[in-house]
Amino acid sequence: MADTTALEFKLQEMASRIRELREITGKTTAEMADMTGVSEAEYIQCESGEVDLNFAFLYRCALALGVDVTDIIEGSSPTLSSITLTRAGEGRRIEQAHGMVYYNLAYLFKNRIAEPLYVQAIYSEEAQYKDIELTSHAGQECDIVIRGQLKVQVGEHSEILGEGDSIYYDSGTPHGMIAVGGQDCEFYAIVLNPTGQETETQESEEVAEAPKEAPARKEPTERQIWEDYLAVTENETGTPVSLTVKPAADHFNFAFDVVDEIANRKPNKLAMLHVDKNKMERYFSFSDMSHYSSRAANYFKALGIRRGDRVLLVLKRHYQFWITMLGLEKLGAVAIPASNQMLAKDLEYRIHAAGITAVMCTQDDGVADQMELALQTCPEVQVKLTVGEGREGWHNFDEEFRLYSSEYIRPAGEDCPCGDDLLLMFFTSGTSGYPKIAAHSHKYPLGHFMTARYWHCVDPDGLHLTISDTGWAKAMWGKMFGQWLC
Repeated sequence: MADTTALEFKLQEMASRIRELREITGKTTAEMADMTGVSEAEYIQCESGEVDLNFAFLYRCALALGVDVTDIIEGSSPTLSSITLTRAGEGRRIEQAHGMVYYNLAYLFKNRIAEPLYVQAIYSEEAQYKDIELTSHAGQECDIVIRGQLKVQVGEHSEILGEGDSIYYDSGTPHGMIAVGGQDCEFYAIVLNPTGQETETQESEEVAEAPKEAPARKEPTERQIWEDYLAVTENETGTPVSLTVKPAADHFNFAFDVVDEIANRKPNKLAMLHVDKNKMERYFSFSDMSHYSSRAANYFKALGIRRGDRVLLVLKRHYQFWITMLGLEKLGAVAIPASNQMLAKDLEYRIHAAGITAVMCTQDDGVADQMELALQTCPEVQVKLTVGEGREGWHNFDEEFRLYSSEYIRPAGEDCPCGDDLLLMFFTSGTSGYPKIAAHSHKYPLGHFMTARYWHCVDPDGLHLTISDTGWAKAMWGKMFGQWLC
């Protein structure tokens, strides 16, 4: 009997996973055939490992089975969207703040619209004589005490809850709680999102802690990433008097050399705290940013976006902007941020002027409607993406990019976008004539080391807020490049 090749073995493995997932979800071969666009006979051949499995078929199987396509290809455990079971002690620790330790009881459930949490409130004698720290967030909350006593304050009202007691309230009202009665308290907190939108799933083993009050800036003891690319000389007062760019900058790529490197060194370090229009808070660690951006790079590549392609971004302050920017940097595509105030004629001008072949936009403020009008005269645009809710004829970034691998291997040598390769295009404000293109290479982020360190005085362990919309250049060097580089 002929030896089984590595490729044949891999096909058998993937086919076996598809069969197991189908049986878990209770689907028939006929249903799967219908959902994957093949005949039942063809599907049975695929599931038996008798024929090659192309990516389109695997992708459709993943959608039908409610898993990531990487679960089928790489063999990671299937994550179902219909049920998840969390045994006692198996919740994922997500945060420690204000004397509370939180464990998410549904971290494997996809597209959830509530956060069920098991919470340990540590008793503090000192806290008994202080005002309770209050916080607020969009939605509603139900707290149920299972051991000990909990003092809960909602607005100006406070109650002491014992074992078995519960309280339900609008979590948009400032609220807080402490353990009382001389012992620690354990309770369940069910946080519900009233909009019905899915909550953000964290990928790191432990998400970044909520930021505490920033300490006074101190110089880090370990070597910083920027020191590999820049040499700065300061005078006796700490003022920079010279800056030298090192030869290593010729191979610099911010996404790989800063974000991925920090993720390797300190995966749970907080990269960004994002608060959306519904006041929902999301904490992104550098590990999250690294994984999400790799998914985005793999996704954009699958859509046909290539190195050097121009991509127009109209994303306001949506958190997806940062994931997209880093994904495009890894891929080597050129990002062109634009304001959500643009009308169809403004968008049409930029598409033609920059040679744009892909667009990604928000649906807020009628932006997608204006983009649709502009695209009527822009046949060169081959890829259309939107964030948030789906839109007919457009790719839904939120739903689709998660189906791709969180590993994106840096291309070797000259195949890696870096150094003098084009990274960004900004359009000027057009105060005199039409807006002009200002182009920047991958070295651009290094230039804003000076901005962040000596103007913004960035604290590597702090938070920096830049209010600029992502359509403006200030957003790039205020929200990303200089801040993380330092």
